[in-house]
Amino acid sequence: MQKIVIHEVGLRDGLQMEKQVVPTEQKLKWINRLIDAGVDIIQVGSFVHPEKVPQMADTDKLFAELTKNKTGKAILSGLVLNEKGLERGEKCGVEMYCLGVSASETHSMKNTGMSTTEATERIIATAKQAISAGKKVQVSVQSAFGCGFEGVVPHERVLGIVQKYLDAGLKNISLADTAGHATPDQIEKLYDAIYKLDSSVEAACHFHNTYGMGLANIYAAMKIGVQNYESSIAGLGGCPFTKVAAGNVCTEDFIHALQRMRFRKEINLLKLIDLAKEFAGFFNREMPGLVYKSGPIPMNQ
Repeated sequence: MQKIVIHEVGLRDGLQMEKQVVPTEQKLKWINRLIDAGVDIIQVGSFVHPEKVPQMADTDKLFAELTKNKTGKAILSGLVLNEKGLERGEKCGVEMYCLGVSASETHSMKNTGMSTTEATERIIATAKQAISAGKKVQVSVQSAFGCGFEGVVPHERVLGIVQKYLDAGLKNISLADTAGHATPDQIEKLYDAIYKLDSSVEAACHFHNTYGMGLANIYAAMKIGVQNYESSIAGLGGCPFTKVAAGNVCTEDFIHALQRMRFRKEINLLKLIDLAKEFAGFFNREMPGLVYKSGPIPMNQ
């Protein structure tokens, strides 16, 4: 198996559901600790309207501060929904742009105010613009495995969006299980179909643990050859525009499982666990993650 890449999305997807707005200085401390722990990519925030998602109002400032005195090797990513988001990102030093289209018409309208077709056209154009500026770009299909509003999302619809990405030369493609409906057999079938469209796809996945299937789905993705995984410290997160919002796959739980299988042993799990404990203290509640409560199994067992 090739190297598994960890894309930490807690500071974006993790915080966007929180009503308690986190001060910028606190976010900077958390991001620097994630960098120090050794994750590969950190999603700093999203370029959305501050009235819709107040937690993301300081995204521009965060990037400006982090890129001014960059430390560590982690790539700093940001989520953009349209051309205006890209313009903001260009001014503050985003290193990797994440752009997505929902395969669910209902979710697409609630999330972006656009139909799936319109969103696909705009996202592809924006992605090409970012690439022409020399930036790394990842495009995604949201609600790829089901929708809380519409139920089953046909694989053909997902593959149709993927094919449009490929036709545009976009090969870093993530599938997001926004509603948490995915099962391991669905994971294997859909990624296998994508690899048949183009074996050189740099596949990624973003699974929510709404119904407890997160790590099982990740293992299915690993078996089929997916290399890039998005997860959230302490298991925070959820899309505020889906019907039943719940957290992402928990980063420290995922790293614990990987290290039990002898992968990514260089990532400092104890630092991630300490950070998850700090999140629990900051928000004054128990987090969805498990390992920060139970403690890790020693590596020699």
